[in-house]
Amino acid sequence: MGVDVPNDKQIQYSLTYLYGIGLHTAREVCEKLGIEPTRNANDLTEEEVSRITALLEREYTVEGPLRRQVTQNINRLREVRCYRGIRHRVSLPVRGQRTKTNARTRKGPRKTVAGKKGVKDLR
Repeated sequence: MGVDVPNDKQIQYSLTYLYGIGLHTAREVCEKLGIEPTRNANDLTEEEVSRITALLEREYTVEGPLRRQVTQNINRLREVRCYRGIRHRVSLPVRGQRTKTNARTRKGPRKTVAGKKGVKDLR
């Protein structure tokens, strides 16, 4: 699928390196195909790898198509100018978090503003 999964890890953890596949989904894929989730990824045969790839393409949206879908959803919100779209546009938290403190990940590094002069300096 265009991503190199680590061979030295168990297959259930290796599959999580794909965008859109978490641990629960990885275990679900292994269960559907009858593959032991604790086997190492380098122990899989070519036939098992192709079965995993076919299942992921058929039943799940992963990697490029999923990234495209998420981007399109965000752009739609921005275009209709709904509350969430505006929050995306101005790089503020979208899901109701406070912004007086915290929210540094979304807002970026602090932009320091010059402090007020002291009372003694005004005389």
